[in-house]
Amino acid sequence: MAARLPARVLELVFSYLDMADLYNCALVCRHWYYCLDGEENSEVWRWLCIRSLPEEALRSDILCNVPTYKGKIRAFKHAFSSNDCSRNVYIKKNGFTLHRNPIAQSTDGARTKIGFSEGRHSWEIWWEGPLGTVAVIGIATKRAPMQCQGYVALLGSDDQSWGWNLVDNNLLHNGEISGSFPQCNNAPKYQIGERIRIILDMEDRTLAFERGYEFLGVAFRGLPKACLFPAVSAVYGNTEVTMVYLGNPLDG
Repeated sequence: MAARLPARVLELVFSYLDMADLYNCALVCRHWYYCLDGEENSEVWRWLCIRSLPEEALRSDILCNVPTYKGKIRAFKHAFSSNDCSRNVYIKKNGFTLHRNPIAQSTDGARTKIGFSEGRHSWEIWWEGPLGTVAVIGIATKRAPMQCQGYVALLGSDDQSWGWNLVDNNLLHNGEISGSFPQCNNAPKYQIGERIRIILDMEDRTLAFERGYEFLGVAFRGLPKACLFPAVSAVYGNTEVTMVYLGNPLDG
């Protein structure tokens, strides 16, 4: 009988459940699955979004490029991990922004809660404070360190991470400069607050970047068949970095 309930009634019932229960409900039958998966702005996802996300995030424009309630929940589950970062940083109450404490002679980073070993994924990163001498965005395996002594390009310093230093536009991997990026004459430098979109394609095993609506090109090819996490590393005291997962990239 429950499987025959109208979608509006099911939506009302589902709006009281948490994510784990909703996942189990989606497995009950096709009708329940389509009720939950078909509309990402339904009342079910709206109420779960309100219950799950920090109020600071919902009040701000951090999620302005995530149009659906289900997408916002997904973004929060893919945000920076407070348990997988340098001891010199913390995640702010909004759940999406990393704050680096003013610790001398230290480079500090953070990974997200969830990594990717398949599929195509995109996310936005932007700096909300000075870059300092090194400010790197990119990806890392679980084995890459998230803290080291001195002011260095931590992300890209070994064979477990790949990064783009926004200060000098160098690509970094395995402790070496892999080239300048983007590959054009007089490439503009990053401006504070500018949103950079990162595209990880685990099918083609590439990492690419976009600035605004401009595709900057593929930065890294031949990525390993491993679980790769969005990551950043920073050196400037009290600087803040925000990362928002967008889901599958829009081609074209």
